[in-house]
Formats: sequence, C-alpha cells, structure tokens
Amino acid sequence: MSDPFFVIGVLVCAISAVLCLGAALLRQPPNDVTILSIAGVELFLLAYSVGAVIRQLTGEPVLGEAWEFWGYLLTALVVPIAAFWWAILDKTRWSNVVLAAAGLTVFVMLFRMEQIWAGVAGL
Repeated sequence: MSDPFFVIGVLVCAISAVLCLGAALLRQPPNDVTILSIAGVELFLLAYSVGAVIRQLTGEPVLGEAWEFWGYLLTALVVPIAAFWWAILDKTRWSNVVLAAAGLTVFVMLFRMEQIWAGVAGL
C-alpha cells in the first residue's frame, strides 16, 4: 500500500504541472493560478518534512540511506522556491514551463524519497 503522503504529493505535483503547462500552451504569463499551484507544492513539501521528522522521532526509520533521503528533501524544498522566483522575474509564458518542470521535478524526487524510505535499492 502506498504512503498517503506520497499519494497526496503525486496529486499536488500533477495538478500543479498540468495547470502550469496548460497556461504555457495558452501563451499566458504566470498568473495567480500557476503561482499558487507551485506554492501548493511547496506547502505540501513543508507538511511532508514535518511528517518525516515525526515519523523518524516516533521510531519509523529510513530503511535506505538517511542522508540521501534528507538531501533529496532539502533539495526538493528549494526547487519550487527557485521556480517561483523565476516566474516573478520573467513574466513570459516560458516561466509557466519552468513552473511545470518544477512540479514534475518534485514528483520524481518524491518518488525517489519514497524508495529510499522503504529501503529500495538505488536506480
């Protein structure tokens, strides 16, 4: 059975990526919807971080390399922030592509974090 955090993360990242890619295809500059969608990804990651800390403190260990898990998580936390700043500074439709790529990147990193948590061998 999949971790609920993972399932929620997949949904948040997918919705953000679809909204941002749709705006780019419609040749729209970044707007409230696309900016808020990437903010939703960051908010999810913050909740995921708190959940991961609580899980570790209550005795649920990372079965893979803990340093790798936390490294992925810290990096994932930076990706939406960087995409947000890109979108704020560059008001072209291509910023929405960057926002969509951030959602997809966080999804891939989340997938890998789940593998590390479960102790699945590296790719």
